[in-house]
Amino acid sequence: MGRFLQMAGLVIGLIGLVLQAAITIPAAMAAGRSLLSSIVFLFSFFTILTNIAAVMVHASLLSPAGYAWFPAFASQRLRAGIAVAITLVFVVYVTVLSKLWQPQGLFLLCDILLHYVTPFIFVTWWLIAGADGSTRWRDISWWMVYPLAYLAYALIRAPFAGEVPYPFLDVAKNGAASVAISASGVTALFIGLSVLAVLVDHGIGRLRGKPAARVQSSRR
Repeated sequence: MGRFLQMAGLVIGLIGLVLQAAITIPAAMAAGRSLLSSIVFLFSFFTILTNIAAVMVHASLLSPAGYAWFPAFASQRLRAGIAVAITLVFVVYVTVLSKLWQPQGLFLLCDILLHYVTPFIFVTWWLIAGADGSTRWRDISWWMVYPLAYLAYALIRAPFAGEVPYPFLDVAKNGAASVAISASGVTALFIGLSVLAVLVDHGIGRLRGKPAARVQSSRR
């Protein structure tokens, strides 16, 4: 089951990402952006970056070639962090972003694939085959680097690009205080999900007879 979910996650993730690029870049260029600007716009979304990371985890574990190209993504601790990040993608989209637009056609398909299907597959795979009790509480501080770096990038880019990837990060429209509250809320959610992930990972490790303190790093 674990390998089946990895294959499904890899294939569906790639389909979603390629399709999203195929429709977003031409649409952005039609709106007056250059090719480079359109590509930067696409890769400015946390959803896209996190789905790429999930695909890289699957690729690194499915083949020796993938492991050679992306060895860091095969580590248990990193995959747990990505499980947290892609859960954040799902929760924020369902609770906030899905109410702000109504995608149609291929945009709707990409919306479903990248916000619902790939998070479900990745987290289910992690629970079944990826978690083993090897995470440590200090890993949370490393996982936090990703969302904080992304937040810094989005806020620094905004004045130059004249746009933000997500409406709740728009300082010009919402004000610095509102953005600070929103960013703090998302950060708190990420920390809460991280704590839950470590607890679940340790629980799974104990169920498998592998206490957290004794778990050794290994590829699955």
